[in-house]
Amino acid sequence: MAIKEVLLSTCWTTAGNALPLPGKDLSPLSLRDRIQAAAEAGFRGFGVLDCDLDKFLLDSSLSDLKKILDDNGMEAVELEFLTNWFTTGDEKKASDVLKHKLFTAAEALGAHHIKIATDISGGAWEKDHWAKELLKLAQEVDSYGTKLAIEFMPFANIKDLATGLDLVNMVDHPNVGLMVDMWHIARGGTSLDELAKVPLNRIMGVELDDADAVQIDDGYSDTIHRRRLCGEGDLPVVGLIQTLKKIGWTGPWGVEILSVEHRSLELHEAARRAFDTTAECFRLANAR
Repeated sequence: MAIKEVLLSTCWTTAGNALPLPGKDLSPLSLRDRIQAAAEAGFRGFGVLDCDLDKFLLDSSLSDLKKILDDNGMEAVELEFLTNWFTTGDEKKASDVLKHKLFTAAEALGAHHIKIATDISGGAWEKDHWAKELLKLAQEVDSYGTKLAIEFMPFANIKDLATGLDLVNMVDHPNVGLMVDMWHIARGGTSLDELAKVPLNRIMGVELDDADAVQIDDGYSDTIHRRRLCGEGDLPVVGLIQTLKKIGWTGPWGVEILSVEHRSLELHEAARRAFDTTAECFRLANAR
């Protein structure tokens, strides 16, 4: 089903047997094959994870990747995942190396945005320190021609939309905003009415997915093992699309599917199912 909106296949949607856990995040599939499969399914955007980028660059260049993306009609590119930017010491030094890699790639690929992490360690955090460091990132990324999308998660220090919005309001820079993910919205207890009040300039990215009404086990396990294809769970995916359209969102719509079942699918089947189910949600959203 062809739709007018740009759907972006986030990194996990075509990663195959890979998931966001230490030592398990590198996809066994090539970026070329994944991009081609996403394009054949109907996606017009693609997300690249830092470790997959490292693997690609072992024998290819950023210009090679740009050509693959362009040849497959990818209008929007997402890069992830900048972690530990809020830390100090050795962790911060390692994060700065990652930052340089992602910023450089974003410039070369014309990325729409870079996803940046929050803290899931459970430790205390200083809001003023976070705002200061986030402002530095926002100012630095300006010369690379991209934006930063910070992802709030119910099991992180930035646990919900309200907390995330408070932080980006403190920073108040046009290069930084929120990543609005259906799973994190729902599991974080944020209503669509609350989302509807967020100014458009505070949103930098969107990710669509679905889930059962009731969470199983801890939040992190639930989010990486039990998401569902859009429209096949209990979350208000159609309502989220309508709400974001009313706000004025016209950017790419990421599709982020993470589940045991999805990881077991053949690449082209995984991409096709992810696209088709999400496209149906847009058909319903646009018909109402």
